[in-house]
Amino acid sequence: MTKAIHTMIRVLNLDRSIQFYSTALGLELADQYEFDGFTLTYLRDPNSGFEVELTLNHGRDSPYEHGDAYGHLAVCIDNIEQTHHSLTEAGFTPTPVKSMQHNNKTMATFFFLTDPDGYKIEFLQKHGRFQ
Repeated sequence: MTKAIHTMIRVLNLDRSIQFYSTALGLELADQYEFDGFTLTYLRDPNSGFEVELTLNHGRDSPYEHGDAYGHLAVCIDNIEQTHHSLTEAGFTPTPVKSMQHNNKTMATFFFLTDPDGYKIEFLQKHGRFQ
């Protein structure tokens, strides 16, 4: 049996990324490891235990290219309107809240937020298959 434990993204400014993920997603610093040439930082969701691994490659100063294959990270939330408002009040710029229909039923209500390195995060209202 497998269990998803983390996703890894490369970042240019570790402090900025830690602040973003702590504020926007409520992730908590779990561990940080310094190596020659790079630093690994693990931010944990206190509810699920899932982690975002931030990799800082020392000396890198140009943005990473995400290519056309990467999509987004998705999280479920209890109150989409409240979360959208809170993020806006905190100075973030989430996209407008949208709903997606399938067979005349709401499949998903969501918005996106982009992190400082251009990675997209989808916030989904808990509903149906998104729990």
